[in-house]
Amino acid sequence: MGKKVTVVGAGFYGSTTAQRLAEYDVFETVVLTDIIEGKPEGLALDLNQSRSIEGFETKVVGATTGTDGSGYEAIAGSDIVVITAGLPRKPGMSRMDLLEVNAKIVRGVAEQVAKHAPNAVVIVVSNPLDEMTALAQLATQFPKNRVIGQAGMLDTARFTHFVAEELKVPVGSVKTLTLGSHGDTMVPVPSRCTVNGKPLSELLPADKIEELVTRTRNGGAEVVALLKTGSAYYAPSAAAARMAKAVAEDSGEVMPVCAWVDGEYGIEGVYLGVEAEIGAAGARKVVLTDLTESELAGLKEAAEAVRAKQSDVAGL
Repeated sequence: MGKKVTVVGAGFYGSTTAQRLAEYDVFETVVLTDIIEGKPEGLALDLNQSRSIEGFETKVVGATTGTDGSGYEAIAGSDIVVITAGLPRKPGMSRMDLLEVNAKIVRGVAEQVAKHAPNAVVIVVSNPLDEMTALAQLATQFPKNRVIGQAGMLDTARFTHFVAEELKVPVGSVKTLTLGSHGDTMVPVPSRCTVNGKPLSELLPADKIEELVTRTRNGGAEVVALLKTGSAYYAPSAAAARMAKAVAEDSGEVMPVCAWVDGEYGIEGVYLGVEAEIGAAGARKVVLTDLTESELAGLKEAAEAVRAKQSDVAGL
């Protein structure tokens, strides 16, 4: 105990992440911030009143923040900061459509994090994910291992769910992996996908696997289209919270995340979805996995697509 985690942004994603983090009961304090006056304080009060029912002691603190940096003293000394701030997608929007508007928001938040929580590990979830992770690192000037993005955990979870439903098997028997970017250049890794240890390719024809891959790639858009307002938050918040827990517990768990890749897979200097060992320092190291030639080509293509956009982000 004694650890402090902050969630910036008290929308559905942020508030659900704060709830999950509090219910783990591994933190002393969860701070929830938002620019809508009173909203984080109200949610914190509500969450705290659930403690005796759910049986956790973690205290939730709400803080209204201003774009001028007021209110951010509440995050002082946080060990981990999860940045969910920014606009969600509307039906028909791509993640990239959010680039400019969310860049301003994320840059502002990152500068306050650097000021008040200079030793924090930052977990970015704002879209477009890979670009916002790169921007948060530039704006905080933190070592690159201490800034990571949540995407692969979510995409992998979606892929796993679709496979389990298709084969009518328990979700716990399915293992999948997706790498690359969070979006069009997502690289599912069928060669690493198994059901009860059996390769997925032995259980499903190639065209069916491709169909599930496409559904995974469009997983967020499918939810957005059904909801009409807002975007997914139950599965995304679960993914972000698990990453924060791995950091808090210095677990060394290997997770697919958006991390700085510099030389691994022959890819230089870019934030990208890869498997990494997660601990108190953030991404301790990128964990290499055997990829087929086409999977590796896909990963390199994703790296170049993200690299092109990340250089744009530096000026936003």
